[in-house]
Amino acid sequence: MEKFSGFKLIRRALGGHQGWGRQWRTPEPKASYDVIIVGAGGHGLATAYYLATVHGITNVAVIEKGWLGGGNTGRNTTIVRSNYLFDESAGLYNHALKLWEGLSQELNYNVMFSPRGVLMLAHNIHDVQSFKRHVHANRLNGVDNEWLSAEECREFCPPLNIDASTMRYPVLGGALQRRGGTARHDAVAWGYARGADARGVDIIQNCAVTAIRRGPDGEVQGVETSKGFIGARKIGVSAAGNTSVVMAMAGLRMPLESYPLQALVSEPVKPVFPCVVMSNTIHAYISQSDKGELVIGAGTDAYTSYTQRGGIHIANHTLDAICELFPMFRRMRMLRNWGGIVDLTPDRSPIIAKTPVKGLYVNCGWGTGGFKATPGAGHVFAHTIAKDEPHAINAAFTMERFRDGVLIDEAAAAAVAH
Repeated sequence: MEKFSGFKLIRRALGGHQGWGRQWRTPEPKASYDVIIVGAGGHGLATAYYLATVHGITNVAVIEKGWLGGGNTGRNTTIVRSNYLFDESAGLYNHALKLWEGLSQELNYNVMFSPRGVLMLAHNIHDVQSFKRHVHANRLNGVDNEWLSAEECREFCPPLNIDASTMRYPVLGGALQRRGGTARHDAVAWGYARGADARGVDIIQNCAVTAIRRGPDGEVQGVETSKGFIGARKIGVSAAGNTSVVMAMAGLRMPLESYPLQALVSEPVKPVFPCVVMSNTIHAYISQSDKGELVIGAGTDAYTSYTQRGGIHIANHTLDAICELFPMFRRMRMLRNWGGIVDLTPDRSPIIAKTPVKGLYVNCGWGTGGFKATPGAGHVFAHTIAKDEPHAINAAFTMERFRDGVLIDEAAAAAVAH
């Protein structure tokens, strides 16, 4: 693997950027592997990387029906934070945030992690009570979070409108996680792909899984694909919104529903927005990319769908909210709009576990929180696959919790759009 450095970048720039090699191979699949990961998004690639680096399992294939990072990984709004309410959620997301903080150095690849702060706005008494509850719970779990008054919110984010006379939902305050921020979504996928490939992992693109083959005793034997059968003793599924479809191939019905989730970006402008601002009450969140675009996200659409688009009224509603919160953006033009497919569990917390089928493991149900968990999810999912038992951090995130009623109910507790 070619090592990147500032000196090498300058030298290549002076030479017209000639001589850069391919960042990963394009191999044909082997007859069999020790582990197959279904899905070459951030989670799947991170899982393969940690299988190789932490557990020494390098005979691994990551199989993707399209192109690497072409699903939700490249279709999200890049927000990173860990201020979830329950102990289990806080532990999982804070584990991820700690990995984010050193990820560029770990991968020798700039993932552009920017801890610019995530400010979550409160617009009513319920919001205030909920966020203050979050602040206290987070602090007990060693997660940074603090309460700001409306005036302090405006000081931290100058474009924010706090004039109650001009707003349907005035800003009463907000919860700020200073360690939160953003990262470059495609760079994360590329960095993990490059690191996994360098350690012998095969990344096989444009290879759709059509069936999961099981043996006489029910254990997995491999996958049927558009490139033929590929054998494996263990299969990890990390297919986001398509997880239900893939798991049904093994005869498992998942407690998931898939919804469109939309985002859009504006024309680029000079740096004007210093942080990430989220508002659940009026369903909008916003940050500014390094290219200058305002990156805007909405809440999920109200209907289930596997389309990577959503209703136009959702985008309109979101822009109404943005213009109310930030009047200075009313004349901004939107450049493009897109959607992803989010997979939601009944309690809006993920499943990272082995399944009742021997050799089959699943990482799913992240809803709108998948990108921010990428390093942590990959790390603990790799542990679960390698050891055939959960890491302490993901032990509670089982499928069986829905049978037993031991829920991690972030649907009602986390004041974020799900």
